Amino acid sequence: MQIWQLLNEFNIYSIIFRLILAMIFGGIIGIERGYKRRAAGFRTYMLVCIASALVMITNQYISYNFYGADPARLGAQVISGIGFLGAGTIIVTSQNQVRGLTTAAGLWASAGFGLTVGVGFYEGALAAGILIFLVITVLQRLDNKLAARSRNMELYIELNEGGKLSEIITFATKNAIEVQHLEFAQPKAGVDGEHSAILLTLYLPKKHAHESVVAQFMRLDDVAFASEV
Repeated sequence: MQIWQLLNEFNIYSIIFRLILAMIFGGIIGIERGYKRRAAGFRTYMLVCIASALVMITNQYISYNFYGADPARLGAQVISGIGFLGAGTIIVTSQNQVRGLTTAAGLWASAGFGLTVGVGFYEGALAAGILIFLVITVLQRLDNKLAARSRNMELYIELNEGGKLSEIITFATKNAIEVQHLEFAQPKAGVDGEHSAILLTLYLPKKHAHESVVAQFMRLDDVAFASEV
């Protein structure tokens, strides 16, 4: 009980404990992103979490030592400022596929976790740290299963030289696949200029394995390459 009370007070022991706790949980959250070679990985999450905790500790120090200081002011700046770092991890690929949203959300969550630790709200920090880690690891499998069973899918297709778009549409119509949206896309790097690329938004007639739909389009003579995005 004395140790818990000591950690809830503002002293050198609680400061060190908060920074170490932020470093540990920030690293745990970043492990999954680093394993997948994302833009923000293990060390990035650690730094964001430690820095956020440090900002909150500094905020406490200011409020204790300078009369009339706003104890929430610096924390609010972290919440708004982390958006710039998160935005830098979000990209749109040549296939119009958005990447980096989970990484950006993870950075924002890591900053919030650091603020919680920095202010000494350990119960909330521990609960949030565990839940954040579960969301970006365990629940990803559920997310993948739901996406794979969806009747909506986006398909990127590169046509062979002389390939006709009408053949693609005809094939989809014959198989009761509804083309909800179509737009031309930039071919992948390394493909010569004779190829053209399209991005299709499809609605499947019933629950099909998305891999089988991609394979069906790949078998067409006019298609050089096809993949789900």
